[in-house]
Amino acid sequence: MPDDPTVQPSDKDKIVTALAFDYGLKSIGCAVGQTLTGSASPVAVLKARDGQPDWQAVEDVITRWQPTLLLVGLPLNMDGSESEFCLRARKFARRLQGRYGLPVKMVDERLSSREAKTREVRRGAEAHNYRKNPVDDLAAQVILETWLANPDYALSP
Repeated sequence: MPDDPTVQPSDKDKIVTALAFDYGLKSIGCAVGQTLTGSASPVAVLKARDGQPDWQAVEDVITRWQPTLLLVGLPLNMDGSESEFCLRARKFARRLQGRYGLPVKMVDERLSSREAKTREVRRGAEAHNYRKNPVDDLAAQVILETWLANPDYALSP
């Protein structure tokens, strides 16, 4: 691959560890996964203030998991057009790239939060209080699983 910083799971000779973020105004979900097994797991829900993350908490997660790729969910509208919130998610992705020098890709996250809530209900959490216990980390897991299944659909920030 000539000078292309894009990391793809199809690189058979490389094991890619990816850290995915489900960006939000009040919280940011994180999940980690890798291409060896094609699996992903939720790892944290980080607090945010009006979309501004606690950068030390972000750095702590990155330091702990040592990813080779960062993924950020892109909140497209159902028709595939970009929502106003896409601008904020893209800005967050560019800041990640600038701060940590890792390749960053955007992944279509349509319905990831709905899928995360469905998974939570399947685990017996019908009365789950999403305000007190957000499922953003599960949404990040869905985003990462989406990338693992379809790496060619990732976009640049």
